[in-house]
Amino acid sequence: MRNYSLNGFTNVWVLALSNALAASMMTLMILVGSLVGKELTADPKWATLPIALTVCGTALGIWPATRCMQSVGRKRGLWLFFGLGALACWLASAALTDKNFTLFCLASLLFGIANAALQQTRFAAMESVAPESAPSAASIIMLGGIVAAVVGPELAVLGAHVTPVDYQGSFALAALALLCAALLLSFYQPAPISSIAQKSITRPFLSIIQNRSFCLAVLSGAVAYGVMSFVMTGTPISMHHIYGHSLVETKYVIQSHIVAMFVPSLIAPFLFKRLGIKGMMVAGLACYCATIAVGYSDVSVNGFWLQLVLLGIGWNFLFVAGTALLPSTYEAGDNFKAQTINDITVFTLQGFASLSAGWALGLITWQAILLICVGPILLMTVLLTVEYRAQAIAQR
Repeated sequence: MRNYSLNGFTNVWVLALSNALAASMMTLMILVGSLVGKELTADPKWATLPIALTVCGTALGIWPATRCMQSVGRKRGLWLFFGLGALACWLASAALTDKNFTLFCLASLLFGIANAALQQTRFAAMESVAPESAPSAASIIMLGGIVAAVVGPELAVLGAHVTPVDYQGSFALAALALLCAALLLSFYQPAPISSIAQKSITRPFLSIIQNRSFCLAVLSGAVAYGVMSFVMTGTPISMHHIYGHSLVETKYVIQSHIVAMFVPSLIAPFLFKRLGIKGMMVAGLACYCATIAVGYSDVSVNGFWLQLVLLGIGWNFLFVAGTALLPSTYEAGDNFKAQTINDITVFTLQGFASLSAGWALGLITWQAILLICVGPILLMTVLLTVEYRAQAIAQR
């Protein structure tokens, strides 16, 4: 029996702060990645390749990150991947000095792989508390996204012209943020590897995915990220280039979306108590449906703002709900395997959505892009309805 006593939420807050500082490398990359790419490549169409490689790196890094943590534990595993992030900062700095686009792309890929380990922080937090407190722990970790959203861009701007090479100082500051994150992590007291069933016999892959609740948890995260990435990635192009809204207005809409992604975590524990995990999924799907309805009918600045805010809220509800449901859907010895399946599915779909959004905008209208999102929403609605009926029958 696990002892959750009592530094559980102390652990959660340590993880949240450490994760927020480490994740600032990603928000920094979101801001400067394409700007650096444009400077280093002669062909402007490749300017966004570093960002795409960062997304792909996250998907590729899930398996090694979970395997590493299974072998050496959460704390040491996170330290190793913080080190990888620092290496990526050094390579990015070297690429800027040498004006080497290929090297910068390699650094971008490593940023994504390091980010894959950060995604495991939410599971480490949930392992620190009793099962009934898992949604609250996951929500607290999500709050770190607000800090990262502020810190990363500020570091990028602060370090942009510190050296004669533009943005070299930005990556030096990102490495410093990773060092601070590693120091904070030293206060984290993880459960012993044995207590999270490292030596337990794990079930085969098919046995895990045959659990309908497990599939629902994975699908919740996958739909959350897939729909959000598809719509968000296409929004700047649609707003600025297709509908002619200003760059300032476009920036404001994207910033509002990022805030909307994380601010709901402030009240998520209360909502979980009132609605339950599946109720939060319903609320998230409702926000996504409203996103499509608003976006389809209103392409003004206010219309884009409202649909992107709804998109951010829906993402938060669906992703946190899926994360909270996941630990109850597998046996103790299956935790790392189940988490690997979940995150590979979620972030592979995110990568596919991000890469295909720009391509889709070149072929179809903005309204058609929004209608494509109806498919995954309907799929999850069907599975959620089946789960509700099965639960109702079991309670009779």
